[in-house]
Amino acid sequence: MLLELLKEALPDGNTLPATYNEMKKIFSGLGLGYEKIHACPNGCVLFWKDRENQQECGVCGASRWKENSVVVEDRVENFSNTKKKNIPAKVLRWFPLKPRLKRLFMCSKTASLMKWHEEGRTKDGLMRHPANSPAWKDLDSLYPEFSADPRNVRFGLA
Repeated sequence: MLLELLKEALPDGNTLPATYNEMKKIFSGLGLGYEKIHACPNGCVLFWKDRENQQECGVCGASRWKENSVVVEDRVENFSNTKKKNIPAKVLRWFPLKPRLKRLFMCSKTASLMKWHEEGRTKDGLMRHPANSPAWKDLDSLYPEFSADPRNVRFGLA
């Protein structure tokens, strides 16, 4: 519905996908998808890796699934088959970082911008960029092998 409204607002000949599924196909082709990981409804644990097949939380004992699960009817010819489809109580959507960083370095323009902190900035001792800060310099002195490659990306927590 929102995509249809946006498509009408844009000029004729635009290439905006008409449906949500078309948009998902485009994003999956770019490698910018996400992974769904079930979580405890109380936030205790993630049902991931070694806990992927657990049905209850090992910390608080809460069920992994919502109580009102959907009953799905399968009718094939003369046979009727009803199954209970479990719906997770809480889902974490994890956006992997590596494919996004690789995507940034695929284009020469964004790759040069990602390395600008080393190759393009003015190094006159004035604070013009976070790379001039004492914290950045401390990180460089603590991990010289990391700071030697200008392609290495530093993330800040706020």
